[in-house]
Amino acid sequence: MGASGRVRQDEVYRGGITGRRPVVPTAFPALERRAKRAMTRRAWAYVAGGAGSEETVAANRAAFARHRIVPRMLRGVGERDTSVEIFGRRYDHPLLLAPIGALDLVSRRADLAVVHGAAQAGVPMIVSNQAGFPSEEIAPYATAGWWSQLYWSTSDDLVDSFLARAEAAGAGAVVVTLDTTVLGWRPRDLDLGHLPFARGLGIAQYTSDPVFARLTRETADGPSRAAPTPTPAAVRTLLEISRNHPGRFADNLRSPLPRAAVETFLRVYSRPTLNWDDIATLRTRTRLPVVLKGVLHPDDARRALDVGVDGVLVSNHGGRQVDGSVATLDALPGVVAAVDGRAPVLLDSGVRSGSDVARALALGATAVCLGRPFAYGLAIAGAAGVAQVVRDVLAELDLTLALAGAQRPADLEVAPFGTTEPVVRPRG
Repeated sequence: MGASGRVRQDEVYRGGITGRRPVVPTAFPALERRAKRAMTRRAWAYVAGGAGSEETVAANRAAFARHRIVPRMLRGVGERDTSVEIFGRRYDHPLLLAPIGALDLVSRRADLAVVHGAAQAGVPMIVSNQAGFPSEEIAPYATAGWWSQLYWSTSDDLVDSFLARAEAAGAGAVVVTLDTTVLGWRPRDLDLGHLPFARGLGIAQYTSDPVFARLTRETADGPSRAAPTPTPAAVRTLLEISRNHPGRFADNLRSPLPRAAVETFLRVYSRPTLNWDDIATLRTRTRLPVVLKGVLHPDDARRALDVGVDGVLVSNHGGRQVDGSVATLDALPGVVAAVDGRAPVLLDSGVRSGSDVARALALGATAVCLGRPFAYGLAIAGAAGVAQVVRDVLAELDLTLALAGAQRPADLEVAPFGTTEPVVRPRG
């Protein structure tokens, strides 16, 4: 059954009687403002920023504004059910935490805080391929389940190692991110000259991997590159790399491996030539269900199913890759129609509230992934902030259904802005 919004409301209001207020703001605009104050310039640029002039970030929000809920009265919806089954597992809520890399920019030991917050709120976490801890150290705390993200490396051996590790650690699915074969043009990061991975942040999945360790040794033993000009900034960067690399800081300072690991990562992390033939090999490489993240066109969704993929995630990377891209909520109905009930369809990008989740589910999404809001909760209050953000989104989802006369998300009526004629949902 879905989380009771009234229970969450009651908890907050009763707390107010004794002077306790929510740990983080309950509405997104205030949450975002508080998070900006709590984060460094680099962290804020990396998490909040988008590609180019950030048209896609704005388009994602505008798409939700164009789809309006049409409340229906007197339907007797005293109980709501938002549970969902995906890949044979029943989840209490149709919400997952999206993978966000390099979260150690936001908070120390960030990924462990996120998984604890997700567990407290009862939702699964998609563990980022660019996490600050190996999946094996995160997975034991993911009591509501977890999936593993995969960026397809230029090394097939490394891809196979990541897949095998995800299986062994108990992942529920592997989420292959398609839209980052190269990094998008991100002015906020560019203006600061800042890429977290170049400082050894967000590469723990790699530095914990035996294949990557071999590649790193080959880099260290190969032709040496000229060291950067020893400016104060360069020295600070080398110190950061040594601090972020596994092992003792003093040992890392004397070793070529930390810098070689960063160079190796930047060389192999993603494959620009990735194509459908590569994706088709996944059925022989892993037993895990495969979800393709970044699908925006119906033809790509059909092709995904043709090559044996188990699900698709409609995503434009939160507006961080292609400026001027189609908004995910606008792309969702076409993808849902193309899939025609044969596989789960998830959505991320632009989701800020329980009302947003409700609209995406009403338009055919099986489940929704939450991104920046939980990162902002993390910045303000760690695991407790993550948990509260998620619980608040789920509470608003439940109350939205109740007030709109819907027992389930599929019963919700959504209409284009300016009308009350509900959208015909393209369900299989």
